[in-house]
Amino acid sequence: MLGMSGRYATILIVLGLGAVARPAHAASTGKSRFVEVALVSEEASVAPGRPFRVGLHMRIAKGWHTYWKNPGDAGLPARLKWTLPEGFTAGPIQWPAPDRIPAPPLMSYGYKEELLLPVEITPPRNLGARDVTLAVKADWLECAEACLPGKAELDLTLPASRETPKPSETAPLFAEARRRLPAPPTGWSLSAEAGPRALALSFRAAEGAHAESAYFFAEDPKLTEHAVPQGFEALGDGYRVTLKPAPNAPGRPGRLQGVLVVVGADRPTAVQVDVAVAAGDPAPAPSYAAPRSLGSRHVTTLKLALGFAFVGGLILNLMPCVLPVLSLKVMGFVRQANGQAGHVWRHGLVFTVGVVLCFWLLAGALLVLRAGGERVGWGFQLQSLPFLVVLAGLFLLLGLNLFGVFEVGESLTGAGNLLTARSGLAHSFWNGVLATVVATPCTAPFMGSALGYGLSQPPLVALAVFTALGLGMASPYLLLSVVPGLLRFVPKPGPWMDGFRQLMGFFLMATVAALVWLFGQQAGVDGVGVLLAALLLTAFGAWMYGRPSRTPRGRVLRTTMALGLMAAGLGVGLVRAFEPGPGGPGLGARPTSTGLEWQEYSASKLAQLRAQATPVFLDFTAAWCLTCQVNERVSLAHGSVVERFRREGIVALRADWTRRDDHITDALASYGRQGVPVYVLYGRDSSAPPRVLPELLTPGLVLSAIDESLGAPATADASPR
Repeated sequence: MLGMSGRYATILIVLGLGAVARPAHAASTGKSRFVEVALVSEEASVAPGRPFRVGLHMRIAKGWHTYWKNPGDAGLPARLKWTLPEGFTAGPIQWPAPDRIPAPPLMSYGYKEELLLPVEITPPRNLGARDVTLAVKADWLECAEACLPGKAELDLTLPASRETPKPSETAPLFAEARRRLPAPPTGWSLSAEAGPRALALSFRAAEGAHAESAYFFAEDPKLTEHAVPQGFEALGDGYRVTLKPAPNAPGRPGRLQGVLVVVGADRPTAVQVDVAVAAGDPAPAPSYAAPRSLGSRHVTTLKLALGFAFVGGLILNLMPCVLPVLSLKVMGFVRQANGQAGHVWRHGLVFTVGVVLCFWLLAGALLVLRAGGERVGWGFQLQSLPFLVVLAGLFLLLGLNLFGVFEVGESLTGAGNLLTARSGLAHSFWNGVLATVVATPCTAPFMGSALGYGLSQPPLVALAVFTALGLGMASPYLLLSVVPGLLRFVPKPGPWMDGFRQLMGFFLMATVAALVWLFGQQAGVDGVGVLLAALLLTAFGAWMYGRPSRTPRGRVLRTTMALGLMAAGLGVGLVRAFEPGPGGPGLGARPTSTGLEWQEYSASKLAQLRAQATPVFLDFTAAWCLTCQVNERVSLAHGSVVERFRREGIVALRADWTRRDDHITDALASYGRQGVPVYVLYGRDSSAPPRVLPELLTPGLVLSAIDESLGAPATADASPR
């Protein structure tokens, strides 16, 4: 960003020769594995009482970096411990403006290639005519994919003189470092305000200079979330940078201190920031993300994102979470094929409208929540216990209806009769809505990148991506309805339909069982007991509703009691859902007797393992994600995969998103994803980026990814490819 020129690359050689030719100016050098250091001076001598600058000069190997005083999410700043002659004092390190060093899901601040850390030294006024030796113990952290500690003990000897000191041979290094130091904000207008959702820094550049972008580096490492992208926008004659406060930030800070780097028409400009923070409620920064990977490809254009979304929606029909509801639609086509083919297209169109409208509502909810500062992603509603209660009750009623326990009266048909087997347009519409609602636990291939791209763009683009997703999901049914000739492949109606209808009821009951299990993952065993009791009340109410009545008065009484029981069941479940509690164990803490040995994910643990050059397999999963569970049991628990993980020393980290976790949401966003599953493989090579695997896994695909990231094994795997 504000990189130092490489034209002083021979300075250490000059220093080495100077140590022989002029012993009075001797300077020692040091070297760690990837960093060369020297203690250098801006002036060739020391004058009594005249401050001068020395500095730690660092030459950093390509691909490696060191850290700023606020290292960000990971790292440590350099430290200098001085040993000075009597009467000398050393000031603090004068830190140049840093660079951003992204390492998803982390963001660090530091320096690459070449760096000088100046320090002002003040000698006493009664300095005699003697040589002065300055000594320092320096330690730092040098990182690429791995991190290594570096240290050196350096000294520098300078002559004392009452004459005005002349520039030293290394003075050009200080001139370059001075250009990198943040300047005082002379002529700038700066102000800051903070609220519960965001921290905003507003500025107007000196002389009204134009700004194309800006980034604020906060001095306090606990003030903001470094990995969350900062917002930048023009406001009249000024600009504003918006930051996300850290979850554990201790309230509104009194002052905002740091470095503001502004990119304009010319070179970047860095200014010091130290302003009071006023109370306010600034809008959060708009969420955005960089182009994301899909295997070795990237979603970089809207056309590609729309194509991925359409194909992902098409494949979504094959996901196990969607099939129970879509079976109801298949039964509808069977009925419609019996002499009603001329009207089938209407049902297909209405079904498509229901699917697309529901996707729009989901997209709108996501965008509104994100605009309000919430971090949510695909399937976020299944992290809500009240939503699980309502969904479980709805599927229970659907199943009981298919079993014939009750039939909805004619009076309810006009309100949208989705519980009956009738073939009205309302039925087709609500089937489309239901199919979309239950599709949210699943992420089909191609969906991850498309959703990550769509939710990182303006609202209209996001809606276009969700529309393509909905059209892809509804396209098979729309095709059947528009091309009636295809209906001849659909079986003819007959007595078999009653058995098929009841069979579909068991599929819906299996969905209820899965929702109860998911509720237990978040609410614990006691929560499961309460939910089962609530479902029992609901079922009893449905049974009572289905009993015949001989008189109108009896029918009204029966209906009232039935609806009361169903409402009571829903109320019991919702009361338990809103109660705070410790929750269940989650996936991250689930013991495993076979398969991979999972460790719970944290950003610090991932950074530690990468610093040790340890290969890591990162699994973003959730209990409500059926695709995740299938992948785990079919692919990740396969014997050949488990053996290969053990042989290569791959550490398996599980990021459990069953319950809401903002840190995992941010980590997902850093890989360009908005939902689970996501699988990321880190190799040992510090220069190689992580590999993001597809949403659907096979043992052969996992092994191939390991081969590409770590190299083929010494002995061939006998696993399926």
